Amino acid sequence: MLRLFLFLLVLLVGVWPAGSAFGAALEPSAGTSPPAGLEEEGVYLLIDKSENRLTVIVNGRAAYGFPVATGRTKDLTPTGTFHIVTKIVKPWYVRKQIPGGDPRNPLGTRWMGINVPGSGGYRYGIHGTNRPYSIGSSASSGCIRMHNRDVEWLYRHIPLGTAVIIQD
Repeated sequence: MLRLFLFLLVLLVGVWPAGSAFGAALEPSAGTSPPAGLEEEGVYLLIDKSENRLTVIVNGRAAYGFPVATGRTKDLTPTGTFHIVTKIVKPWYVRKQIPGGDPRNPLGTRWMGINVPGSGGYRYGIHGTNRPYSIGSSASSGCIRMHNRDVEWLYRHIPLGTAVIIQD
């Protein structure tokens, strides 16, 4: 199933028009080094805090890009290479006891937790939001916020274990 998904993504990348929203402007930064073995085969996520952008990299090429919100200050969102270790539909916002699916829930409709040391995949993650106006800015407490429609797409297509590189 994953091979079929990768094949379809490669086909999409090959026919996407250059200069479009998903064209050359999404190429990974020169200083980005993917996890071992993913340079030519595989999928990983690249999050650029300076541009508030998440890019899906497939076989070394940018395939999809999404605007995101990152930490209000540079140090709130950790940098490094992590992996997706939890996935939750309609996540519960424990800090304020707001159930999943509630319009007041700041985590939106999906949660994809990353394994920042000491977090267990529940402190830092890629998630939706009930504040779509914050996307594209530095506004979060450290997580990566996305439009709900975008995080739902990501949730469907990106499996547990996928590498996530966060850079300044």
